[in-house]
Amino acid sequence: MLHHGISGKASRVSCGSTIRTSWACCKDCSLYSQAWQSPSQVLGYFQWDCNGKSESNDEDGQNGAAVVDKRKRVLILMTDTGGGHRASAEALKATFELEFGDEYEVTITDLWTDHTPWPFNQLPRSYSFLVKHNTLWKATFHGTAPRFIHQPHFAFTSVFIARKVMRGLLKHRPDVIVSVHPLMQHVPIRLLKARGLLRKIPFTTVVTDLSTGHPTWFHRLVTRCYCPAKEVADRALRAGLKPSQIRVFGLPIRPSFCRAVRPKTELRGELGMDDDLPAVLLMGGGEGMGPVEATAKALGKSLYDEQTGKVKGQLVVICGRNKKLIKRLQSAEWSIPVLIKGFQTNMEKWMGACDCIITKAGPGTIAEAMIRGLPLLLNDYIAGQEVGNVPYVVNNGAGKFCKDPKQIAKIIADWFGPKAEELQEMSGNALKLARPDAVFKIVHDLDELVRQKESVAHPAFAFS
Repeated sequence: MLHHGISGKASRVSCGSTIRTSWACCKDCSLYSQAWQSPSQVLGYFQWDCNGKSESNDEDGQNGAAVVDKRKRVLILMTDTGGGHRASAEALKATFELEFGDEYEVTITDLWTDHTPWPFNQLPRSYSFLVKHNTLWKATFHGTAPRFIHQPHFAFTSVFIARKVMRGLLKHRPDVIVSVHPLMQHVPIRLLKARGLLRKIPFTTVVTDLSTGHPTWFHRLVTRCYCPAKEVADRALRAGLKPSQIRVFGLPIRPSFCRAVRPKTELRGELGMDDDLPAVLLMGGGEGMGPVEATAKALGKSLYDEQTGKVKGQLVVICGRNKKLIKRLQSAEWSIPVLIKGFQTNMEKWMGACDCIITKAGPGTIAEAMIRGLPLLLNDYIAGQEVGNVPYVVNNGAGKFCKDPKQIAKIIADWFGPKAEELQEMSGNALKLARPDAVFKIVHDLDELVRQKESVAHPAFAFS
């Protein structure tokens, strides 16, 4: 059934003529894996570099006595291929801090950029190029989907990046590892397994695609696979994962979205919006990409009746970091109330103040909009991983899909006029799909995994 909802100083190990106390002692010595108990405890006393030099944690470095850092450590693996993976990682980190305070130290690392050599560290840049060329990205996405393709590829890649990746993993001394990216499973798991650490450090995956994620999301050796929806859990089962490994909690969204919703009029007053006019939120993503300008201008016309001079609605445009777009829109003449904004960190307020949203089919934005009960008008998607998000929204009655700016403007005008009931119905359907507590369920389950590991009695680590 799918689920919804020892202490002591570290012993020193001899390896040749060098005294070492480390997980990754060296490539010729595997004793470190025998010495492992709880990484936060064992390595809290001494830190040893790869050359066998010790660094005492006490101030004077004389007697080796040190205060143990009892914080448990979470290592979140991601890379900046799109903004959704970092957003999920930040949501998990914020929730750990909110729920457990200083009990946990949470580190987010871009494993490919920071801990692999060239050319592997160019992955985010390569992704940005590929998604701008739809045919190339579709070929890459679908061409690497079969297991007989991507598994040998990861095995081959591991040969060249193993040393740096292991350093990147182990220098943080994690009690649990969390991957929020499809390319963060196979290589780390392969390397941890080879060193006997996979059963000692829970490795978990948080899938951040709502439907058609890449098959590399699913690895049979993970401790947990957190899925945002049943459709994703079914894909995990078909990939060979066991029901006991899978949890269906929803997509992790910033905990600020889980706070009580303030009255719309109060939010509008704070944000400088009109109190009474219905409002549409037009999103251009972090970089302000897509047909934002054309859609905004079409809305400016459709929400204004030239014959009567009546204003039907107001518009909020989030342009992200696209300063040129901001300048062009600010210099345009508008017949309706329009707010032009750059990159925003308080999206829960903007969504709470608006009545519907126009955005591409990014999973994070979809999940956030549903929590706020916003009907979605999806205007684009990335081939491959975002294709399934469109029917997920449309078939569940939470929104529509349209690419044409003029047609989009007409739909919004109808929602703010003769089809207001349709807008209300979609709002209710969006709320039914919302999972505002998902990030809390994931974090508490991760905490339980760590506590289960701590409660297991390990034999004393000593060597003859």
